[in-house]
Amino acid sequence: MHPLQTLKAFVTVAREGSVSRAAGRLHLTQPAVSLKLKQLQDELELKLFQRKPQGLVLTPDGQALLPVAEKALAALAAFEQSARALHSTLRGRLRIGTIVDPEFIRLGAFLHRLVERAPQLETELRQGMSGSVLEQVRDGRLDVGFFLAPPGVGPGSLAPEVAHRELTGFQYYVVAPAGWGPRISSTRWEDLANMPWIVTPEDSVHHRLLKGVLDPLGVLPRGVAQVDQEACMLDLVRAGVGLSLARDALAMTERQERGLVVLEGVRLPCALSFIWHRDRRDEPLIAEALEALEGVWGHPGA
Repeated sequence: MHPLQTLKAFVTVAREGSVSRAAGRLHLTQPAVSLKLKQLQDELELKLFQRKPQGLVLTPDGQALLPVAEKALAALAAFEQSARALHSTLRGRLRIGTIVDPEFIRLGAFLHRLVERAPQLETELRQGMSGSVLEQVRDGRLDVGFFLAPPGVGPGSLAPEVAHRELTGFQYYVVAPAGWGPRISSTRWEDLANMPWIVTPEDSVHHRLLKGVLDPLGVLPRGVAQVDQEACMLDLVRAGVGLSLARDALAMTERQERGLVVLEGVRLPCALSFIWHRDRRDEPLIAEALEALEGVWGHPGA
C-alpha cells in the first residue's frame, strides 16, 4: 500500500498537469512532490507521466491507475470522516420509565424521534406506576420517565430534586358499573367514599388524586379490591365490583361501548409530565431525550 501523501501527489499532478501547481495545492515543495512521483514510479516499475510542451500528461499506464487512485483517496476520506463522526455520535443506554398505555404518552413517536436523532443510542423501557417511576428517576435507576400529577404540581414535595416538563392536561372521571346509576344518590365525595371502590397502591396517581380530595374530609374510600393496572380496574368495573377512576377518553369510550356509568360533575384534573433529575439536565443522554420530546410534544406550554 502506498502512503497517502504519495497517492495525493500522483492524483494532484495528474489533475493540474504541473508539479509546481500541485505542490502549491498540497502545501509541499516542488522537489518533495517530484520525489514522491519518482518513488511511486520506481516502486511500480511503471512510467506514469510524460513531459510535453503543455506540461505533464499521463501515460496510458497513468491513465489506467488514476481512477483507482482517486477511489482509494475517496475511501480514505470517507474512513476519516466516519472516524471523526464517532466522536460526536451519542452512544449509551437511556433508561425510560413508562406508564399507562403507549398511545397516551406518545411513546412510539418519542422513540422514533430519539432513534432518528441518535441512531447509536440504546433505549431500555421499564413499565410501572407513576410513583415508582418518580422514585427510580430520583435514585438514578431510571434516566427519564413519564409522571402523572395535578396540573402545575409535577413531582413537587414528593421529590423536589426531580425536574419536570408538563406535556398535556386531562381529566379523571369516576366510573361505575352499568346500571349503577340509581344506586348513586349523591356525587358528594363524602358519600361516594362509602361506595365500594377498586383502589390502587400508593405509587399510583389514582391513589394520590383520591387522597387529595378525601383526606381533607377525613374519609377513606371503601376499598373492595386493589389492582395496579388501569386495564384491570376497568375489567372489575365492568364486572360490577365497584367504582374507579378512569381517564376522560377511556371513560367516554367505556360509557359508549359498554354502558358504564360516568358520574357527571365529578372529575379530577391531572397532567402528564416528563421527568428527570435536576442535577443531570446537561448530561448528553438527558439533553437528547428532551430534544426528542420537544419534537413530539412541542415547546413547553405549547
